[in-house]
Amino acid sequence: MAQATPNGVEGLRELLGREIGPSGWRQVTQDDIDAFARLSGDDQWIHVDVERAKAESPFGTTVAHGNLTLSMIDGLRRDLIESTGFKLGVNYGWNKIRFPAPVPSGSKVRATAEIMSVDDVGGGWVQVVTKFTVEAEGSDKPVCVAESVGRALPE
Repeated sequence: MAQATPNGVEGLRELLGREIGPSGWRQVTQDDIDAFARLSGDDQWIHVDVERAKAESPFGTTVAHGNLTLSMIDGLRRDLIESTGFKLGVNYGWNKIRFPAPVPSGSKVRATAEIMSVDDVGGGWVQVVTKFTVEAEGSDKPVCVAESVGRALPE
Protein backbone atom coordinates (compact mmCIF):
# COMPACT_ATOMS: atom_id res chain seq x y z
CA MET A 1 0.00 0.00 0.00
CA ALA A 2 1.22 3.48 -0.90
CA GLN A 3 2.44 5.82 1.84
CA ALA A 4 0.63 8.83 0.32
CA THR A 5 -2.81 8.56 -1.25
CA PRO A 6 -3.74 12.01 -2.55
CA ASN A 7 -7.20 12.55 -3.99
CA GLY A 8 -7.26 14.77 -7.06
CA VAL A 9 -5.33 17.91 -7.86
CA GLU A 10 -5.77 19.46 -4.42
CA GLY A 11 -4.54 16.29 -2.75
CA LEU A 12 -1.38 16.41 -4.86
CA ARG A 13 -0.88 20.09 -4.06
CA GLU A 14 -1.07 19.31 -0.34
CA LEU A 15 2.01 17.09 -0.83
CA LEU A 16 4.14 19.79 -2.49
CA GLY A 17 7.66 19.85 -1.06
CA ARG A 18 7.08 16.95 1.34
CA GLU A 19 9.40 13.92 1.20
CA ILE A 20 7.49 10.68 0.83
CA GLY A 21 9.16 7.39 1.65
CA PRO A 22 11.33 5.57 1.54
CA SER A 23 9.81 2.71 -0.40
CA GLY A 24 10.59 -0.89 0.41
CA TRP A 25 13.89 -2.37 -0.72
CA ARG A 26 14.19 -4.21 -4.04
CA GLN A 27 17.21 -6.33 -4.92
CA VAL A 28 18.87 -5.84 -8.32
CA THR A 29 20.11 -9.27 -9.42
CA GLN A 30 22.46 -10.25 -12.21
CA ASP A 31 19.44 -11.88 -13.88
CA ASP A 32 17.68 -8.48 -13.84
CA ILE A 33 20.75 -6.83 -15.37
CA ASP A 34 21.11 -9.56 -18.02
CA ALA A 35 17.41 -9.32 -18.94
CA PHE A 36 17.68 -5.55 -19.32
CA ALA A 37 20.79 -5.98 -21.48
CA ARG A 38 18.87 -8.36 -23.77
CA LEU A 39 15.87 -6.03 -24.01
CA SER A 40 17.85 -2.82 -24.51
CA GLY A 41 20.70 -4.23 -26.60
CA ASP A 42 23.21 -2.65 -24.19
CA ASP A 43 25.46 -5.60 -23.45
CA GLN A 44 28.58 -3.66 -22.42
CA TRP A 45 30.87 -5.93 -20.40
CA ILE A 46 30.61 -3.82 -17.24
CA HIS A 47 26.99 -4.98 -17.02
CA VAL A 48 27.08 -8.59 -18.22
CA ASP A 49 30.59 -10.07 -17.99
CA VAL A 50 30.89 -11.08 -14.33
CA GLU A 51 34.48 -12.40 -14.53
CA ARG A 52 35.83 -9.44 -16.49
CA ALA A 53 34.06 -7.01 -14.16
CA LYS A 54 35.66 -8.71 -11.14
CA ALA A 55 39.09 -8.31 -12.75
CA GLU A 56 38.85 -4.96 -14.55
CA SER A 57 35.97 -2.88 -13.22
CA PRO A 58 36.71 -0.22 -10.61
CA PHE A 59 33.56 -1.50 -8.85
CA GLY A 60 34.81 -5.10 -8.55
CA THR A 61 31.57 -6.49 -9.97
CA THR A 62 29.01 -5.89 -12.67
CA VAL A 63 26.73 -2.89 -12.27
CA ALA A 64 23.18 -2.18 -13.34
CA HIS A 65 22.53 0.03 -16.35
CA GLY A 66 21.59 3.57 -15.39
CA ASN A 67 18.44 3.21 -17.47
CA LEU A 68 17.53 0.02 -15.59
CA THR A 69 17.77 1.96 -12.34
CA LEU A 70 15.62 4.73 -13.84
CA SER A 71 13.05 2.18 -15.05
CA MET A 72 12.80 0.67 -11.59
CA ILE A 73 11.32 3.93 -10.30
CA ASP A 74 8.00 2.97 -11.88
CA GLY A 75 7.75 -0.07 -9.61
CA LEU A 76 9.17 1.65 -6.52
CA ARG A 77 6.71 4.55 -6.87
CA ARG A 78 3.80 2.21 -6.08
CA ASP A 79 5.04 2.02 -2.49
CA LEU A 80 5.13 5.81 -2.33
CA ILE A 81 2.18 7.52 -4.06
CA GLU A 82 -1.17 6.27 -5.30
CA SER A 83 -3.39 9.06 -6.59
CA THR A 84 -7.15 8.88 -6.99
CA GLY A 85 -9.59 11.31 -8.57
CA PHE A 86 -8.12 11.09 -12.07
CA LYS A 87 -9.53 9.52 -15.24
CA LEU A 88 -6.11 9.02 -16.74
CA GLY A 89 -2.45 9.59 -16.05
CA VAL A 90 0.37 9.42 -18.60
CA ASN A 91 4.16 9.58 -18.54
CA TYR A 92 5.16 12.87 -20.19
CA GLY A 93 8.92 12.48 -19.73
CA TRP A 94 11.83 13.07 -17.40
CA ASN A 95 13.89 16.09 -16.31
CA LYS A 96 17.41 16.29 -14.86
CA ILE A 97 18.28 12.59 -14.73
CA ARG A 98 21.56 11.83 -12.97
CA PHE A 99 23.30 8.64 -11.82
CA PRO A 100 25.74 9.81 -9.10
CA ALA A 101 26.77 6.29 -8.01
CA PRO A 102 26.67 2.76 -9.45
CA VAL A 103 24.28 -0.05 -8.52
CA PRO A 104 26.45 -3.16 -8.06
CA SER A 105 24.82 -6.47 -8.92
CA GLY A 106 23.11 -7.88 -5.86
CA SER A 107 22.46 -4.45 -4.32
CA LYS A 108 19.16 -3.45 -2.79
CA VAL A 109 17.61 -0.14 -3.86
CA ARG A 110 14.74 1.98 -2.59
CA ALA A 111 13.32 5.40 -3.42
CA THR A 112 11.87 8.55 -1.94
CA ALA A 113 9.61 10.98 -3.78
CA GLU A 114 8.87 14.69 -3.58
CA ILE A 115 6.11 16.43 -5.54
CA MET A 116 7.87 19.47 -7.03
CA SER A 117 5.00 21.10 -8.92
CA VAL A 118 1.36 20.64 -9.91
CA ASP A 119 0.35 22.95 -12.77
CA ASP A 120 -2.66 23.34 -15.04
CA VAL A 121 -1.51 22.93 -18.65
CA GLY A 122 -4.80 23.39 -20.51
CA GLY A 123 -7.50 21.16 -21.87
CA GLY A 124 -8.31 20.02 -18.33
CA TRP A 125 -4.88 18.41 -17.84
CA VAL A 126 -2.50 18.98 -14.94
CA GLN A 127 1.24 18.41 -15.10
CA VAL A 128 2.88 16.88 -12.04
CA VAL A 129 6.65 16.92 -11.57
CA THR A 130 7.91 14.46 -8.97
CA LYS A 131 11.56 14.17 -7.95
CA PHE A 132 12.65 10.61 -7.18
CA THR A 133 15.85 9.84 -5.32
CA VAL A 134 16.99 6.22 -5.48
CA GLU A 135 19.55 4.92 -3.00
CA ALA A 136 21.45 1.65 -2.86
CA GLU A 137 21.94 0.00 0.51
CA GLY A 138 25.38 0.95 1.85
CA SER A 139 26.06 3.69 -0.72
CA ASP A 140 27.00 7.19 0.47
CA LYS A 141 25.53 8.81 -2.65
CA PRO A 142 22.19 8.35 -4.38
CA VAL A 143 22.30 6.05 -7.40
CA CYS A 144 19.68 8.01 -9.34
CA VAL A 145 18.03 11.40 -8.98
CA ALA A 146 15.39 12.19 -11.60
CA GLU A 147 12.31 14.32 -12.04
CA SER A 148 9.34 12.44 -13.47
CA VAL A 149 6.91 14.56 -15.50
CA GLY A 150 3.40 13.19 -15.64
CA ARG A 151 0.16 14.53 -16.99
CA ALA A 152 -3.19 13.68 -15.43
CA LEU A 153 -6.80 14.29 -16.41
CA PRO A 154 -9.00 14.84 -13.35
CA GLU A 155 -12.35 13.05 -13.08
